[in-house]
Amino acid sequence: MNSCRNCNEPINGNYCSNCGQPANPQRIDRHYIIHEIADALFTHSGFLYTVKRIFTNPEENIKQYLAGNRSRYVKPVTFVVITALIYTLVSHFFHIDIKEYSPQQPEIEFPTLNLLLNWIIDYGGYSHLIIGFFMAFWVKLFFRKSGYNLFEIFVLLCFLLGVVSFCFSFFLIIQGLTHLHLIQISSLLAILYTSWAIGQFFGKRKVVSYIKAFLSYVIGVAIFSFSVAFIGVFIDLIIRK
Repeated sequence: MNSCRNCNEPINGNYCSNCGQPANPQRIDRHYIIHEIADALFTHSGFLYTVKRIFTNPEENIKQYLAGNRSRYVKPVTFVVITALIYTLVSHFFHIDIKEYSPQQPEIEFPTLNLLLNWIIDYGGYSHLIIGFFMAFWVKLFFRKSGYNLFEIFVLLCFLLGVVSFCFSFFLIIQGLTHLHLIQISSLLAILYTSWAIGQFFGKRKVVSYIKAFLSYVIGVAIFSFSVAFIGVFIDLIIRK
């Protein structure tokens, strides 16, 4: 009788009864990698499935995930990381400099602050993960009677901001192919979508839910920006001393 290569339990059949590991795992080769990528992207329980479900019906699908129906969805933090990577690769592939479409920054003699601001602009997808923490606090404050804890709200925002990053990538592809300037439009749509989705989640029939959602987004981003500026200036002042 063979032993499981994962947990060393005896195997009587094709799979381990303890952990589910196959008795004879497939060798990792070209076909294995292609199958894994296709399975992750195009099956009913993968990345594109998560994007579609969260984009079209965030309220129902995220509530299902929080209730325990999680097998078909990409994990929320992993989802943000994947969409951020796609965003970064697309922007670099088409050589789109996001700083050209950002508000002009005044000349400041704070190199650490400049470094942080450039990182946020160049790797906006990854900064969404940090912004999610700031937004989660305000969503929790505005919807404190909802019964959801801070970490569940953070999961909600990870899914929404991941979809936003993926949509940004889509607009970047169109801009790279057509040379149309779509950055500002996509930024506006990101605010509208996130506010709409949060409002849907906490009370789609109440206008005040969408107002609170919008305020959560704006205040969260503002506090994040202020925190980055404070940290950058503080570090530079310490270095100068």
